This record gives sequence, structure tokens and C-alpha cells, in this order.
Amino acid sequence: MEAAQQQLQSLTWSDAGYLAPEWILIAFTIALAVLDLFLPRRSSRSVIGWLTLGGILTSLGFVVWRMLDMASKTADAEAAGQAMSGVIRIMADSYRIDYFSSMLKIVFLVATALIVLMSLGTVKRSDIVDKGEFYYLLLPAVVGAMIMASSGDLITLYIGLELLSITTYVLVGIRKQSVQSSEAAFKYVVTGGISSALILFGMSYLYGITGATNLGAIAQGVQQHAADFPALLYVGFFFILAGLGIKIAAAPFHYWAADVYQGAPTPITAFLAVVSKGAAFAVIFRIVYNVAFYASSPEKPIADDIFLALNVMAAAAMLVGSTMALRQFNVKRLIALSGVANAGYLLVPLGLSLKGMHASNFGEFIFYLAAYLLMTIGALTVFTVISKSAGTDEVGGFSGLYYRAPWTAVAMVVFVLSLAGLPITGGFFGKLFILLGAAQSHLYWIAAIMVVSSVISYYFYFGIIRQMFMRATIDHEVQVPVTSGIVIWLCAAATVALGIVPSPVLNWINTHFSIVNDLFVR
Repeated sequence: MEAAQQQLQSLTWSDAGYLAPEWILIAFTIALAVLDLFLPRRSSRSVIGWLTLGGILTSLGFVVWRMLDMASKTADAEAAGQAMSGVIRIMADSYRIDYFSSMLKIVFLVATALIVLMSLGTVKRSDIVDKGEFYYLLLPAVVGAMIMASSGDLITLYIGLELLSITTYVLVGIRKQSVQSSEAAFKYVVTGGISSALILFGMSYLYGITGATNLGAIAQGVQQHAADFPALLYVGFFFILAGLGIKIAAAPFHYWAADVYQGAPTPITAFLAVVSKGAAFAVIFRIVYNVAFYASSPEKPIADDIFLALNVMAAAAMLVGSTMALRQFNVKRLIALSGVANAGYLLVPLGLSLKGMHASNFGEFIFYLAAYLLMTIGALTVFTVISKSAGTDEVGGFSGLYYRAPWTAVAMVVFVLSLAGLPITGGFFGKLFILLGAAQSHLYWIAAIMVVSSVISYYFYFGIIRQMFMRATIDHEVQVPVTSGIVIWLCAAATVALGIVPSPVLNWINTHFSIVNDLFVR
């Protein structure tokens, strides 16, 4: 009876206080929807955009405050000689506030704030009629990503996944007059539905074997029954990985990405590339490192096979994304295929096996995710400015950019160098840390594929630089809105900063994050 009551633990008022970042975003969504309803039809919706940005920054402030508070309490406990995990568990450990989720939430909220700021200068009502909806629908989308990062239970995880998915379906197709946007939304709904179905089907196998939805309870059940149901475990895990492979756009599950990225509004392309992808990676981390560790028996090394599958998916994503981008001239499709390759780079830290795992794999992952955030959003912001002035989405729109807008061209060079993984940028050290981690774990073949993929990518990345500096200028004036300029230079400065002093960031992450305390649900 007591065990049943513990499992049915309700949400208390003190627990609700820990969810302040999520409540703030939900409250802003409701308030802005009502405001949009009462504003005159012809009035500007930019005020909704600025209020959306305010809600995101407020939520970000609470996440940072909670993480610093956890760090302070943990340090005080260690100074007093007491053990303290620094993890806040809510609703019978189905929702967790730890360093893992907090760091990812910071990434998601910073990315969304930059995307909103970028949109304020580039999104026009002639492009998106329902401009107010465009802004405040980003809030429930990022709430879904935050729920996915904090989930310790399959039910809360799936709720977050669907909240993120449904809102992004709407955002991709929000340009009602655009046939291309409608086609992208249709393709995204279909592939997203297939992805959700595959994930749910795989989860049903884990629940059927263990009789639990909590990840910690599933890990215990798998540990007890791995020898009895190896085939069912294989089916469950590989269906989940296939479904999440679609979400992160990793080969061979990536074919939707180029069409959807091209048809979606550019800020939503950035959101899909960074926030949606990062949230799916958070789920992979939670499931693989909670459950797959225990999914082995003397006869069937299931865990080793799961990690091998992750490495194979990473290798396929890197090679397929890089080679398919070679013949691509549309910038948004090029970013989509570059994102496929980057999904492969981000998968490498997850694919470190039980025997070769090292404690800094999450630090390598989050560092590169942060660098990927900056270079992708920065590059897409520059692209938005150029496409508005040149009237084209092709690489040729960058022709002679250095002579039309030299400082914008310099910023774009920083982003391209970071995407290519060259010094002195955050992308260089992000790839280097992942490469060294793979070598430390004796995964030399995946390290070699990383190098080959990066070398291949130089061709299409430097094609953009060649257009800016070595092609005849296009007679179109480049006007950089103030908000877009802020985003461009914030991203460029942070990218260079990560490329000059990467160690403090990585050391801080590795010092505070613990696989046992922050990732395992016990």
C-alpha cells in the first residue's frame, strides 16, 4: 500500500515552485494569446515578439538561479563533509531538476531567445499573416523541449515530445500563402507521426517487459529480465532509436529534413536545427544511459549492440550528410544536410560503450551543442538578411558580400569556419574534444570517419566564402536590421570566445555534471 502511494505521489505546492521556468512560459503563452486576440487587426504584433523574448529571458533567469543554488548547496554540503546529489526529484522521480536538464534548458532557452530576436527584424506580416501566433507558439514548443530534458519517466517524456512536435508542425506551415511551406508542414507531420509511433511502439515493449514507465524501475526490470526476453529488448530499443533518429535527422532517417528546412520560415528552421534536435538528444541520453546499461545477459550483449548501433548511425549521418551537401546550392537545404552531419558528430559521445566510456562525454556533447547553436543561428540570421536583399535562397545570393557589407561577411566567415571545424572557433574545439574522446575510448574508426567527413565538408563550406570574396558583386544593398545585427555579433563573439578559451567552459561542465547523480534515475 505504501509503495502504491509513493508511486501515486502528487504534485505539491513546493514541488510546483521548482517548475517556475516552465510555468512562466505557459503563463506568457496564455497571456500573449489573449493579447493577440484583443489587439486591433492592423496593429503591429512586434510587441508580442518583445514580450515573448521577455518571457524566455525570465524563464532563463530562473533556470540559471536554480542551477547556481544547487551548486552552492552542494559545495556547502561537501565542505561540511556531507554527501549531496544536488538532484531535485518531483512526482516520484518522473520529473528531475539536475545539472543535465538545467544545462540543456539553458541551451534551449538561449537558442529560442536568439531566434525570437532574429525574427523581430526579419519576419514581416506580408510573409506571415498570423505574426502574433508565430511568436507565442515558440513558448510551448520550448516547454516541450524542457520537459523532455527533465523527464525520468516514459509518460512525461512522451508528453514533452508531443508538445514540442505539435507546435512545430503548426510553425512550419504558418506561412499559409506559401505552397512550399504547406508541403513542408505536410511532410513534417507525416514523418513526425511515424517517429512518434515508432518511439511509442518501442516504449510499449519496455513497459511490457518491466511493467513500469519510470526509467529507474525499467532499468531494474531490464536487469532482471534481460536473459529472459532478449529479442523483445532488441525490438524495443531499436524502434526507439529509429524514432529518435528521425527527430535528430540522422541518416538513414534524414530525408525529410531538407524539404522541411527549406519550406519552413527561416527562424523555425533554426529552431528545428537546434532546439528540436537537442531535445531528442536529451531523450537518447536518458534512455540509453539509464536502461541500455543493464540490457545485457551473458548470452546476449544487448548493451554493446545498442552502442554499436549508435556509432553506426553516427558514421552514416556524418558521411551521408557531408556527401549529399556537395551538390547542394540552396542555403537552407545545405544547412539541413550540414545538420545531418552534425547530428552524427553529436551522436559520437553517446556511442561510447560500457568498456570505453569516459566521464567527460556529456561535457563534449553539450560544448559542441552550444557551439552548433551559435554557428547555426548566426549563419541563418546572415542568410535571412542576404535573402531579403538579393531575393534568392541560393548560395549565389552571397556573391560579393564582402564588398557590399564587409562586417557581415566577416561574421559569416566566423560561422563557416566554425561549421567546418577550423581554428579559432568553438566548432573546432567542439569537434576536437569529441575526436579525442573517441580516441580515448579506442573508437579509432569513428574518429577517422569524423576527420574524413570534416574534410569533405570543406568543399561546400568554402564555396560560401568563395562567393563572398571572389565572385562579382550583386547590385543589391544589404540592410541589416538592428535586432538581426545583435544576433549576428552575439553569435560571432561567443563563437570566437569558445574558440579561444574553451577550457573554462568544459571544465565547469565536467566539474558539476555527474553521470551517476544527474543522468541515472534511481
